[in-house]
Amino acid sequence: MRLTEISYAEARPIDGYGPGFFRVNDHVLRGPSLVTPWDAGPWGGLEDLATLLDLAGRIDVLLLGMGKEIAYPPRALRADLEAAGIGVEPMSSPAACRTYNMLLSEGRRISAALLPLG
Repeated sequence: MRLTEISYAEARPIDGYGPGFFRVNDHVLRGPSLVTPWDAGPWGGLEDLATLLDLAGRIDVLLLGMGKEIAYPPRALRADLEAAGIGVEPMSSPAACRTYNMLLSEGRRISAALLPLG
């Protein structure tokens, strides 16, 4: 079997996660976090729509990690993001981390807004 090494170029993959934290590019982020190919840092959570709307034109899809379990995001949040041209894919935060890394390795225009796991 042939294995292929994954390359992220200069983008920042998610290295790990656990209760209350995400590790990106060897930095630990505590609480809700926003991860983009060019940056990673704190995010204000589901009420912080402005930070997500600032991604319009830079990403095509936002992976919305809803915590330990999948949940539906507020309808207004989803509608406003889609009106700005950003597709929204809600899932559990662990699934969002894995999906982000896979799509990032393919060079996709994505970001992950992540709620912590408890």
